[in-house]
Amino acid sequence: MLALHLLLLAILQGVTELFPISSLGHSILVPAVFKWDINREAAWFLPYIVVLHLGTASALFIYFWRDWFTLLGGVWKSGGKLNNPHARLFWLLVAGTIPAGIIGLLLEPKIKALFGGFVVAAVFLMVNGIILFIGDTLKQRVARHELVNMGWWRAIGIGCAQALALIPGISRSGVTLVAGVWSGLDYGSSARYSFLLATPIIGAAGLLEVPKLVKHQATMPAGLIFTLALGGLLAGIFAWLSTWFLMKYFKRHEMAALRPFGIYCLLGGCLCLLIHYA
Repeated sequence: MLALHLLLLAILQGVTELFPISSLGHSILVPAVFKWDINREAAWFLPYIVVLHLGTASALFIYFWRDWFTLLGGVWKSGGKLNNPHARLFWLLVAGTIPAGIIGLLLEPKIKALFGGFVVAAVFLMVNGIILFIGDTLKQRVARHELVNMGWWRAIGIGCAQALALIPGISRSGVTLVAGVWSGLDYGSSARYSFLLATPIIGAAGLLEVPKLVKHQATMPAGLIFTLALGGLLAGIFAWLSTWFLMKYFKRHEMAALRPFGIYCLLGGCLCLLIHYA
């Protein structure tokens, strides 16, 4: 049963990392509600999560490889300057990545220690739902500018919002989508910026933990290496499918696009609290 539950966790990670419903919150709530046989304190559990994140980051890079090729080509042609829109968007992504990276490195251990419980994850999942409803309210306004024309402080603000996802229940893609809409982008542009912004953050978080993966390899149960590799593959496949679906979804549903996810988060958080206190 352990292998099955770990593979289900991989699928869950691949879907919820991109959907605006919090992968960290779901990784706490779902195994507890369904009583999955997973010991989160085991030495091999964190390395497994590392592999899932690397699978997700790889899927994002594969999906947006043309964008990254164009952006890096723009930087190369400009010589590091901002004399073309591709170079400017690349540096907007850099500006958005810096605050989340710094906050994550400095505060992640403390935040996880303070907000790692079931009840907290359920409550903040509901808070995430409210944030998504706010995003739909903001979208009643007409988009004010194109992605490449977004201001630097707005890009940094979206990056700061991304750091809220360190709290279980708060979705990284959700808060960055809402922050993007608040900055004046339409849903499609906000989703594109959000997913491009996620690639270096998720990838770097995984790569920083790779030494732990190597260190704890000998402590893993027999046969777990295969499950670990398959889990990373599944996380990547479902992350790619989720990205494909959401990019089409946000282009087609300019109004009330976040509302279904907000309802899900509110109902899911309430249900988890009812189960916990029943």
